[in-house]
Amino acid sequence: MMLRIGIAGVSGRVGRLLVEEVAAAGVVLAGGYSRGAAPEGVVRFGSIGELAAASDVVIDFTHADTLREHAAGLASSKVAWVLGTTGFSAADEAALAAAAEVIPVVAAPNFSPGVNLVFALAEKLGASLPASAYDAEISEMHHRQKLDAPSGTALGIGRAVAAGRGVALGDVMVSGRNGHTGPRKDGEIGFAALRGGQIVGRHTVSFTAGTEQISLTHEAFDRRLYAQGAVRAAIWLHGRNPGLYSMRDVLGM
Repeated sequence: MMLRIGIAGVSGRVGRLLVEEVAAAGVVLAGGYSRGAAPEGVVRFGSIGELAAASDVVIDFTHADTLREHAAGLASSKVAWVLGTTGFSAADEAALAAAAEVIPVVAAPNFSPGVNLVFALAEKLGASLPASAYDAEISEMHHRQKLDAPSGTALGIGRAVAAGRGVALGDVMVSGRNGHTGPRKDGEIGFAALRGGQIVGRHTVSFTAGTEQISLTHEAFDRRLYAQGAVRAAIWLHGRNPGLYSMRDVLGM
């Protein structure tokens, strides 16, 4: 039986691209679920449970406020989950982890192969460049409609740097400096979030010492990149054991 992929958030910008990319991959589009109208020709289901019942894998590009509902519904239906939503709370993270004990889940802040290579390189640089000598700063810019800041991708880069340094990001993260902040502390990982126009996504991580600077930058030109990566993840995920996977697993990094 051919793989059936359902799309949660099918009326969104990435959701509409996912419809095209599922067809391009030669698998079956089971239908979609969203708050808005589905694209023409796409079966629209009334709940995440109904979509899950018709699907082998659900790709989810919705909002953080749907995460716990979707985690429960997909875990109950035993349907694999590709999750591209960001901006989670601690309770959301716990719900995601609980679902991954029952079903296979790929959760990624970004489905771009290039961004995931940046994650890997950022971790290696974090491990190789002493935090006492190299200040790590992450900047990102997105379109004006972006809801969360810093972006999930920026946080993913920050987690990679922190992992390389053997620390928890929450212990060293500084976001949106303002006012009289005093001198920068050793080991901080700084974030700056910019919003404007219709920029798809631009991320830079810099390691700056007194004698040199090393920077990695990734810029996305088209949201289709994310749709293509999510479909690739869905095909890879089908038939896997329960667990929480990353896009780096999908890419074999």
